[in-house]
Amino acid sequence: MRHRIAGRKLGRTTSHRLAMLRNLVTSLFEHEKLKTTDAKAKELRPLAEKLIGLGKRGDLHARRQVLAVVRKAEVVRKLFETLSPRYQSRNGGYIRIVKMGNRPGDGAPVSIVELISEGKETKALKKHRAGRRREKKKGPEVVTPPEATRL
Repeated sequence: MRHRIAGRKLGRTTSHRLAMLRNLVTSLFEHEKLKTTDAKAKELRPLAEKLIGLGKRGDLHARRQVLAVVRKAEVVRKLFETLSPRYQSRNGGYIRIVKMGNRPGDGAPVSIVELISEGKETKALKKHRAGRRREKKKGPEVVTPPEATRL
């Protein structure tokens, strides 16, 4: 039984998994969005939210805690100087995960993970919402069997 066991192993050893998450969070802060599998995205979100919270705190100890996770010093500088001030008035929910469908090679579900920017929608989110609107407009097609029309 898996009672009270949180987190996913993602088919990796502990050191590999932690290194991968560190690389993902560094890339996310560097480029402000990335494309990855759903499971990795869901594991990435709590770590990234925690680091943004540390960035909002802004003291030396918080900076050193972030440096212990993020791989590049210039990304840490970007987090503390540009990204964290963007979220000063926000209490969490800094990351958006947009599901994009399945990867052609192996069929793995893929998502785009992006930092939420106030008032702006990215191209991926607009495309995703437009596709959802088209699906809703179509509606289910009702086909009556020939036996039912005779009665």
